Amino acid sequence: MNTIIALATPPGEGAIGVIRLSGPDAITVADQAFYGKDLTQASGHTVHFGTLRTAAGEVLDEVLLTLFRGPRSYTGEDVVEISCHGSPYILQQVIARFVEEGVQLAKPGEFTMRAFLNGRMDLSQAEAVADLIASESEAAHRVAMQQMRGGFSDEIKALRQELIDFAALVELELDFGEEDVEFADRDDLKALILKIQRTLHQLMDSFRLGNVLKRGVPTSIAGRPNSGKSTLLNALLNEERAIVSDIPGTTRDTIEAALVIRGVQFRMVDTAGIRDTTDRIEAIGVERALQSVADAAVVIYLFDAARLSPTEVQQDLARLHREGLQLLVVANKIDLLDDAAHDDWQRHFPNLQLLSATERLHMDALRDTLYEIATGGLLQSEHTVVTSARHHDALRRADESLAMALANMSAGVTSDFVAMDIRQALYALGEVTGEVSVDDLLGSIFGRFCIGK
Repeated sequence: MNTIIALATPPGEGAIGVIRLSGPDAITVADQAFYGKDLTQASGHTVHFGTLRTAAGEVLDEVLLTLFRGPRSYTGEDVVEISCHGSPYILQQVIARFVEEGVQLAKPGEFTMRAFLNGRMDLSQAEAVADLIASESEAAHRVAMQQMRGGFSDEIKALRQELIDFAALVELELDFGEEDVEFADRDDLKALILKIQRTLHQLMDSFRLGNVLKRGVPTSIAGRPNSGKSTLLNALLNEERAIVSDIPGTTRDTIEAALVIRGVQFRMVDTAGIRDTTDRIEAIGVERALQSVADAAVVIYLFDAARLSPTEVQQDLARLHREGLQLLVVANKIDLLDDAAHDDWQRHFPNLQLLSATERLHMDALRDTLYEIATGGLLQSEHTVVTSARHHDALRRADESLAMALANMSAGVTSDFVAMDIRQALYALGEVTGEVSVDDLLGSIFGRFCIGK
């Protein structure tokens, strides 16, 4: 395998830039450009101060060079990391110096791909590296760290090994087909498949939560003009993000902001008031509001409890409702109502949230409700959460193959068909961790990594 090089820190000007080399010649070519220590004689996991020079001996920069000898490195190969000053010119010149020596520019994700190919991590752990880099909230970070440390992999490998042990007995029966022997007890095999399916279903069910943690929850604040949507957005964010006015129709375009509640990110969208209007500009805003509602996973329907009637609220909800939408009904301006009016609203809408966005009343209760809607109460550190659509698809195919195996056993189908179903399930599970893979799959996965990782 050739030696590769890439900038491992973000491009642009900074105090420090880190350049990474990996491959069989990483230490040798670094030693040719580095003045200050004979790197070929240095131990792994050591840091050395010196200068990097051109082939003509001109000093490029004073650097710290960190040396890792394989297999005890990120990629499993010899790795050199050069910390130099973060001038784009210096970084370009340092990389060019090594390219002159025959080092190849790394492709996106190539360092992590080598870590996978050299057995430093399995495929799901390698994918978690990209998720970790892209994490924008505490919850996304926690799930990516758990997966990178092998929590998800260990669970899949354990299921797969149990199935392999039984599959071996089923395959053995095929070698004694004429003797009509049965090495794998069918009742035990059915019990094992049902057990594995229960775990697969739990993992697949967690994908909705995993997608939420990874990408954030698209949340739209919708309602009639002057219901307090912009005021509510400002109250949730604790900042004056949206313009607030008593004039109906102030918000004419969507306003987006990120809100993090207990580690979970919500992508909030404040929309124009939904009503019939002859104003062309406002009409465009209403159209965009309805599109935001259509794209959202959660919609906060906000209404002015001092002005609207229950019938009007029901009409609005019927307009917003769609299959699978989490619709949260919130009564605003309750500071203008007496206790009897509060009770009357809650009789009409048992799950109604009451608040005052202007007075910041009951805002914590709304945040708690949003968190519970997003996580379903399942966000605990010990739970394995599936965040990858690829993983979800592989688990689904494994479950379908196991269901077919059960159906074939119940129908009295011969062992060769049962064995084929189990093989397909094993293959699908193996795709998750990379125990079975194809080149185009690897290219698709690692191609979305940043260069230098």
